[in-house]
Amino acid sequence: MNAPFSPADVEASRLPAGHPQVRSGRVGVLLVNLGTPDGIDYWSMRRYLKEFLSDRRVIETPRLIWWPLLNLVILSTRPGRKGKDYASIWNKERDESPLRTITRSQSEKLAACLADKAPTVVVDWAMRYGNPSIASRIEALQAQGCDRILLVPLYPQYAAATSATVCDKAFDALKTMRWQPALRVAPAWADDPVYIEALTTSLRGELAKLDFEPEVILASFHGVPQSYLAKGDPYHCECQKTARLMREALGLDEERFRITFQSRFGPEEWLQPYTDKTVEALAKQGVKRLAICMPGFTADCLETLEEIAGENAEIFHHNGGEKFAAIPCLNDSVEGMRVIEHVARRELMGWV
Repeated sequence: MNAPFSPADVEASRLPAGHPQVRSGRVGVLLVNLGTPDGIDYWSMRRYLKEFLSDRRVIETPRLIWWPLLNLVILSTRPGRKGKDYASIWNKERDESPLRTITRSQSEKLAACLADKAPTVVVDWAMRYGNPSIASRIEALQAQGCDRILLVPLYPQYAAATSATVCDKAFDALKTMRWQPALRVAPAWADDPVYIEALTTSLRGELAKLDFEPEVILASFHGVPQSYLAKGDPYHCECQKTARLMREALGLDEERFRITFQSRFGPEEWLQPYTDKTVEALAKQGVKRLAICMPGFTADCLETLEEIAGENAEIFHHNGGEKFAAIPCLNDSVEGMRVIEHVARRELMGWV
């Protein structure tokens, strides 16, 4: 988004004759989410999945094993299936995924929240996989005079496969630039009191809208292979901390409020307990009313709208459950923007 000229631009206009035109003195804030295909057709899905599943941070399987499997099997069959899944949640009005719609809105609302810092602060957004790319938005921010950029990976819990790969891509972009902007990365906020309060406030509000009281509430986080934990990834511990703080704030015990992990892929063992298996077991044990919240997602996406609200609801009902609710993510709600603004203002200290 364009911003008016700052005093630094005026100073630049006083440069000696023949000096290259430069703009500087601004600070950029770049929100980055996971990614999205550009469309639901086969080739759009294939491009997106190839970029995503080629990331060594995401898939740590040795390349000699993974590359033939990815290119000869997965990229031949998975784009069609995932395209149908995306079609079920696609924002047809804007012809884009909900994740892109929501992330754009979060960026626009953050810019409004930081209006007291304008024109010094410029807010933009990007996707780690797909468009708009991180490199393109870093270049756009620099072109607007941002010589300092705050990178905000939109992941409350740190994982190498999410937060770290955002940094990797940002640093890849910086490697191509002669005049690199200074880069500051916002750390994850798994136990931040503002975040926990926003989650519990939102959850209470959504539960109050239901026509039933859940017997059990699951806090479902995106899973990663168990081996990543063994290698030192803090993700599992940070998810556990978020769930524990939510449970304490809500005044619930471990039977009523449970943590699970979703979206496993491939034959390897992932973090447990698995969400889908837990949903099935609860229904078979006689639980009739169930709600699932997803604290690790800052915006609703395929994993929340199709996998939880669709697939897991079907699993619950098929095995005897009666009432099911998928609680919306914080998204660009008042509570959600309070968290993002809090993180941005905290990390901008000393710069603005």
